[in-house]
Amino acid sequence: MKVNTQAVNFNADQKLLDFIQKRMNKLEMYYDKVIQSEVYLKVENRSNKLNKIFEAKINVPGDSLIVKKQCKSFEEGVDTAVASLRRQLEKRKQKLK
Repeated sequence: MKVNTQAVNFNADQKLLDFIQKRMNKLEMYYDKVIQSEVYLKVENRSNKLNKIFEAKINVPGDSLIVKKQCKSFEEGVDTAVASLRRQLEKRKQKLK
C-alpha cells in the first residue's frame, strides 16, 4: 500500500516513517481493496503531554475512512489508529458480503 506521510512543523526521522509504513501495510490483511493512505503527523505546542496528533485517511473504493488520535507518542497514536481502522475495514468487508 502506498502511504503518503506528511510531518507538520517538524521533520520525522526515517525510523518513525518505516514504523508507520509497516503498521499501515498490515491493514491490507483485513481489506485488500485499499487504494492509498495519507498520514499527517502534527505536534501542538502545549504544556499537556498529549501533544502529538496522528491523523490517517484511507481511500477505499467509494469511500474514505478517517481516524484522528492524540497521544503522548506517535508510535502509540499509530497503534491505536491502526486498531480503529482495522475495525472499520472489517465492518465494511462484512457489509459488502
